[in-house]
Amino acid sequence: MKMIGVLGGMSWESSLEWYRLANERVRDRLGGHHSARILLDSLDFAEIEAMQVRGDWDAAAQLLTGRARALEDAGAELLVLCTNTMHLVAEQIQDAVSIPFLHIVDVTAEAIRPTGVRTVGLLGTAFTMERPFYADRLGAHGIRTIVPDAAGRRVVHDVIYDELVHGVVREESRQRYQCVMEDLVDRGAEGIILGCTEIELLIGSDDAAVPVYPTTSLHVDAALTAALAG
Repeated sequence: MKMIGVLGGMSWESSLEWYRLANERVRDRLGGHHSARILLDSLDFAEIEAMQVRGDWDAAAQLLTGRARALEDAGAELLVLCTNTMHLVAEQIQDAVSIPFLHIVDVTAEAIRPTGVRTVGLLGTAFTMERPFYADRLGAHGIRTIVPDAAGRRVVHDVIYDELVHGVVREESRQRYQCVMEDLVDRGAEGIILGCTEIELLIGSDDAAVPVYPTTSLHVDAALTAALAG
């Protein structure tokens, strides 16, 4: 099994879920006492969040590329970034290392295409929903993206930053997300991408009338498949 280098801590709540899923699924695939081989670099999310707020993506890229190289130097053979939003600087990270980088949008697109869905609603942070990096990459796979209206985007973003990154899961917030997803379906979404690693703490497949694509879970499965290959 290859060593997976994990850039995490953004937030640690979702990184904990990524780590848990990875180990459970290695156990399920291999049996016995097997667990995942992981090198985790858990960053201070407050530092990253401050860069997001002031739009200093160059500084964020510099920080993350440095940590990515450190994981490679420590023995990682495969690299993952356990946050959707910071894939905004994924190209810089990928260029900084010589080991494979598993892009969360590519993984998600590969899960969507066989289902025949071609228009998806995207839930995530405001940065993910409003900047083109996510929709453009999905578009390269032939998948059209629609996002909530301004009010819906504010609901989705605020629940992530005010609740989910702190481990707070509220039924009221689940219902508000369901309303946002219903609106996306009414506007033509054939599926919903949970495009923030924390959203899976709140929303599952039973919460929408269309297929739901959980990026954290999909990312874990793809990483394990790559790590176990050969």
